[in-house]
Amino acid sequence: MSIHSSVVMKIFFIISTGWLIYNMRMKPPVCTTYDRNADNFQYEKWLVGPSVLLALISTSEYSVSEILWTMSIWLESVAIFPQLVLLQQLREVENLTSHFVFAMGAYRFLYILNWIYRYFVEGYVNWVGWLGGLIQTGLYVDFFYYYAMSKWYGQRLILPTVA
Repeated sequence: MSIHSSVVMKIFFIISTGWLIYNMRMKPPVCTTYDRNADNFQYEKWLVGPSVLLALISTSEYSVSEILWTMSIWLESVAIFPQLVLLQQLREVENLTSHFVFAMGAYRFLYILNWIYRYFVEGYVNWVGWLGGLIQTGLYVDFFYYYAMSKWYGQRLILPTVA
């Protein structure tokens, strides 16, 4: 019996996320660049609360596991938002950070291609997941534009000021 490829991908994603968190918190020089004062986004108020509310409204079944799964989809769709806000405040984005954010957005975009494929091949429909994925990808669009321009012109990524 073979392991389903999505299980392997999820295990890889969890392990690689744990590795990244470990490096960001414990390994110099990466851990020395974290500025707690600049990281002041109130995610509990602006992301977690609305994700819980959306989960209760949009869940397909009122069981604990289904509500938690639905909440995780909504929370994942906006989880990059604090990072994007911080990058916008800093304006100049380090190469490692810009590549990481680009890779996260590209990962979600590839997920959307997978959903399109599965819809046409299997008839698979998951409105909550699809809408959450579209929201998440939409959050990256502006960043993608400036990332692509910086690479095209061989310059550092500098985000514009917000008016």
